[in-house]
Amino acid sequence: MCSIEVKGKKGGIIMGVMKGGGAGGGERVEKLKSSKMKLWIIRATTSVLLWTCIVQLTALGETWGPRVLKGWPSCFSHQDSSFSVIEDKVPSVPARVLPPKRVYKNNGYLMVSCNGGLNQMRAAICDMVTIARYLNVTLIVPELDKTSFWADPSEFQDIFDVDHFITSLRDEVRILKELPPRLKRRVEMGMVYSMPPISWSDISYYHNQILPLIQRYKVVHLNRTDTRLANNGQPLDIQKLRCRVNFNALRFTSQIEELGKRVIKLLRQNGPFIVLHLRYEMDMLAFSGCTQGCNNEEVEELTRMRYAYPWWKEKIINSDLKRKDGLCPLTPEETALILRALDIDNSYQIYIAAGEIYGGQRRMARLAAAYPRLVRKETLLEPSDLRFFQNHSSQMAALDYLVSLESDIFIPTYDGNMAKVVEGHRRYLGFKQTILLDRRLLVDLIDQYNSGSLSWNEFSDAVKESHESRKGQPTKRLVIPDRPKEEDYFYANPEECLEPSYGQLSST
Repeated sequence: MCSIEVKGKKGGIIMGVMKGGGAGGGERVEKLKSSKMKLWIIRATTSVLLWTCIVQLTALGETWGPRVLKGWPSCFSHQDSSFSVIEDKVPSVPARVLPPKRVYKNNGYLMVSCNGGLNQMRAAICDMVTIARYLNVTLIVPELDKTSFWADPSEFQDIFDVDHFITSLRDEVRILKELPPRLKRRVEMGMVYSMPPISWSDISYYHNQILPLIQRYKVVHLNRTDTRLANNGQPLDIQKLRCRVNFNALRFTSQIEELGKRVIKLLRQNGPFIVLHLRYEMDMLAFSGCTQGCNNEEVEELTRMRYAYPWWKEKIINSDLKRKDGLCPLTPEETALILRALDIDNSYQIYIAAGEIYGGQRRMARLAAAYPRLVRKETLLEPSDLRFFQNHSSQMAALDYLVSLESDIFIPTYDGNMAKVVEGHRRYLGFKQTILLDRRLLVDLIDQYNSGSLSWNEFSDAVKESHESRKGQPTKRLVIPDRPKEEDYFYANPEECLEPSYGQLSST
């Protein structure tokens, strides 16, 4: 008979020793020992296998972390799992290498308020960055014009990638989105020195006149910025920095860039395209006083507008005389004649880079008949695509700017700021063809043709011959000492930043 004698308790478990005789009891003890040994071996083997797997997974995680381990919540992953899942779906992008910060003693802060349309402000921003750099001051992100004819409420960051603007120039100049709090409060209370700098000034003017004011007042506000730095006679470093800001730092927002790419893709799908910067909008005609082809009611309307804007100083204008001097934009009817005379293929798409054409379809009829593939951003895109751009003329102009850069040919009908800045940017991109119309010559030829003094062939030959050397080829900037308004604009031909050597450049 077998019996169990309780010897004691340990940890709540009854411990005992088997008593009794016979072979049966011994076999059971041996089997129990054997089972315990097997269980121990199994546990040990499992532990070794588990540890091996852990080591392998850890090593694997170092290589494939974002794709394998880091997306799993575990003791080996300290990242937020929701972020890791998103990261898994986005292709990895190499980390952007920022230029090192330039270290310099800050002489104060420069605030600027730009005036004019998009491209006038664009050139001004380039000048202001350059001036801030060479005065060793901190530039506050420029304020854009909201009070001009266009009344565009856009801020800098609505048009340009402000973070790229700041970081891409950090090796040259410190740029802040706003003043430090103490100085900001002073400015908000009206305690700021504000002034317009002198137009077409050398960098020495800013060293000698503006820098002492900044050092004295800590903050100076420049309330006019158009053409405030001379075209010529500046150190090479000055000119190159102007280019760097224009061509690299001033990048449009991703929303504008993506929509611009879509327009370009739609155009490219249908073959070559020409961008015609048809500067025949109401504001241009009112400002310039050019009324060729307008009826009496339109002439009166344009005159009223000119008198309504006090900063348009020229009020009494002889339209015919101004046109003969080449100071008026070509009309849509004149433009149709010139394109035909230049043998522009009428199967090409003509993209109209402009606002609303004054006179509407009536004035566009002849151009549309000669070139039936006229398109605009409004006809290429859905209204929903442009919803956020409505009543924001500078953002609309930015779209036209991007399309103009990529066109096979760019033809401006007036040498305004967009025409000049796009011309210079296309030179920088490899001297892409830009036909620069000689309006003074052309209106004379047009009048001779319309009067019957020239045949079509004579007219066409004269137009082509006179523009053979006006296609955006490498040239030297025309310099006219003491008459900067009449010389070539730096941003139309930034020759110091272009690929060909100066010896290869022809003189204009």
